[in-house]
Amino acid sequence: MALLLLLLLTAFSAALTSADEAFVGVNIGTAVSSMPSPTQVVALLKSQQIRHVRLYDADPGMLAALSRSGILVTVSVPNEQLLAVGQSNATAANWVSKNVLAHYPSVNITTISVGSEVLSAIPNAAPVLVPAMRFLHSALVAANLDRQIKISTPLPSSLILDSFPPSQAFFNRSWDGVILPMLKFLQATESTLMLNVYPYYDYLQSAGVIPLDYALFRPLPPNKEAVDANTLLHYTNVFDAVVDAAYFAMAFLNVTNVPVLVAETGWPSKGDPATEPDATVDNAATYNSNLIRHVLNGTGTPKSPGMVVSAFIYELYNEDLKPGPESERRWGLFDATGKPAYQLSLMGAGEVLANDTAEETFCVARGGADEKMLQAALDWACGPGKVDCGVLLQGKACYDPDTVEAHATYAFNAYYHRMGMAAGTCYFNGVAVVTTTDPSHDSCAFTGSGGKNGTMVNGTSLATAANSTTDSGAPALWERSSAGFFQLAGMLLWSALFL
Repeated sequence: MALLLLLLLTAFSAALTSADEAFVGVNIGTAVSSMPSPTQVVALLKSQQIRHVRLYDADPGMLAALSRSGILVTVSVPNEQLLAVGQSNATAANWVSKNVLAHYPSVNITTISVGSEVLSAIPNAAPVLVPAMRFLHSALVAANLDRQIKISTPLPSSLILDSFPPSQAFFNRSWDGVILPMLKFLQATESTLMLNVYPYYDYLQSAGVIPLDYALFRPLPPNKEAVDANTLLHYTNVFDAVVDAAYFAMAFLNVTNVPVLVAETGWPSKGDPATEPDATVDNAATYNSNLIRHVLNGTGTPKSPGMVVSAFIYELYNEDLKPGPESERRWGLFDATGKPAYQLSLMGAGEVLANDTAEETFCVARGGADEKMLQAALDWACGPGKVDCGVLLQGKACYDPDTVEAHATYAFNAYYHRMGMAAGTCYFNGVAVVTTTDPSHDSCAFTGSGGKNGTMVNGTSLATAANSTTDSGAPALWERSSAGFFQLAGMLLWSALFL
């Protein structure tokens, strides 16, 4: 059975600017028939070293579980609450008081996401979108939190028309009355443009014009790269082309210093074989692995190489209660039990964790961890943790090397396997990490040793909790494709490039 899954993600900045480090986070939808409890969700996040999450609401139970976790949190005003917030300054202030001030700073809230794809999902609410953003910002100003917490709203990339080549892209002019003041607001408050980018749908709707490799970040020969004839910029993947189309569309409106933050992106691991044959485990693993590597290398896009583009993967769990085609329920990195959906290959993308049902993963001391914290964790494992540490005594098989890190690694791994590799059992206050590299050496054999070495990937099991029928509040994904990417002229240009 193949190793199953995923991810890490570093960087700790709240606002995205060219000086900040790139990060990859995850969206947490809750349309799951056996939704894990908030504490179980946070345990999974910690075990995976996931440092950034986006919620589709501001659920108090989830926020309580995230308290003092160190995880950076984006909360959301659900679409169904937008009209009330956008029509009343007092209602907006009350929303901030209840959903932000009541939890901050113990919950590290960095962003309020106002609605989700409002202009396409609930266009009747468009007139109150920018007022809602302004009202919420005013409440943050009153609380002296406007520098720490930013306001934005996710847009579908389908609002960008004529988007290839990217240099000729522009926003749907019928929404100028909303988009222009929104961008001016983002600019004035030093916030980001949140954009949902789905190369899967771009590829699917191109009817074979866009190569699968181009959608999946796979290397292309130079003669297959897409070239913007106006700028001579080369594009090696759909993701960068869509992000740059957003930058050019903003420039068309004389807005040039608002960074793009990708609020949703991903690839489904299963679909209807007749209509979605490329929604597969292999393609999902390839896309998300390459996405993480691409984002974390911090190189930006062809148009803006100095501006990092961070992203939230859609999504943490498969949401089995979602309506629509099979693929709609298969975007998750995990199922509801915490079982990883697939293995991610992340060599060179930073520190990544792993889970293997064949006991071929190990818990080791994190490189560079504070020695006092390691010693405290080692003492706990060999004491209250009930690990037999006799093999670490002088003259025994695992005494050498006689370092705190080496001894802690043995004890951590023994405890991790004794606990069945369950979520949170390889954490030890942040000084431990899961790896597929066997730490056994000489005559010192570690629990779970199968003689195979590897690289760090992610995953641990997570028990299910009571059923939950709460929806994520996000519009259906098949309504969120980058449809504007494929207007007729753009299709002809893509055909000329790739066929």
